[in-house]
Amino acid sequence: MKDLTGKLKGKYDGKNAILSIYAGAGGTDAQDWAEMLLKMYLKFAQRNDWKAEVIHIKEGKEAGIKNATLIIQHPYAYGYLKGENGVHRLVRLSPFNANNLRQTSFALIEVLPELDEVKEINLRPEDLRIETYRASGPGGQYVNKTESAVRITHLSTGLVAACQSGRLQGENKKKALQLLASKLFQRQLKQKKSEREILRGQPLSAEWGSQIRSYVVHPYQMVKDHRTGVKVGNPEAVLDGKLDKFIEGFIQKKK
Repeated sequence: MKDLTGKLKGKYDGKNAILSIYAGAGGTDAQDWAEMLLKMYLKFAQRNDWKAEVIHIKEGKEAGIKNATLIIQHPYAYGYLKGENGVHRLVRLSPFNANNLRQTSFALIEVLPELDEVKEINLRPEDLRIETYRASGPGGQYVNKTESAVRITHLSTGLVAACQSGRLQGENKKKALQLLASKLFQRQLKQKKSEREILRGQPLSAEWGSQIRSYVVHPYQMVKDHRTGVKVGNPEAVLDGKLDKFIEGFIQKKK
């Protein structure tokens, strides 16, 4: 990865990144695609000697995952990865279809800055519902299966944050609170942006629902970023964590 920190001037660009993956419509294919993306980001972190920890995961019934959240720790991790926000599309021959038909699957990537202090966001105890549960799901590939998993719901907004990676309930609660604070922070930013656009008479941004990148495995081999035009003709390499061209292309275009 090139050193582009000189171009990362945002207030929170120097923070760690909280990256969440959500399977879209499409059943098992979409859930399998979500897990492929999880592996891609873990391999990306490994390739660049960044630390990545899966703090929450919800497994699919047959295969893949319904959603997952990981914290990626590295100076400017959020600045580098914030351009991954959006819908990622996969086109391939489905391994879950008896006729091996072509299938299009979608997954949403959400990237937030990890706030150092929860007090940056006002989290009042009376606004929170805190639940503990046992992490479940087959295997143990990504997280510890413990009795101390924590789920926190912000009652007024309905936002939910969960953590199950630690062995101690207090550790999981602290991380869940940090994740919830980051989600509330992002929500506040989106509300301010929407208010500005309404005042200007502009249509609201559809950034959370936009398709930012396509990964085509069949009928041809290509990964294309629709915002920057960056193309790579080897999807296997991209899914193996070689995301540098896309990340660098987004940062260069934005600046």
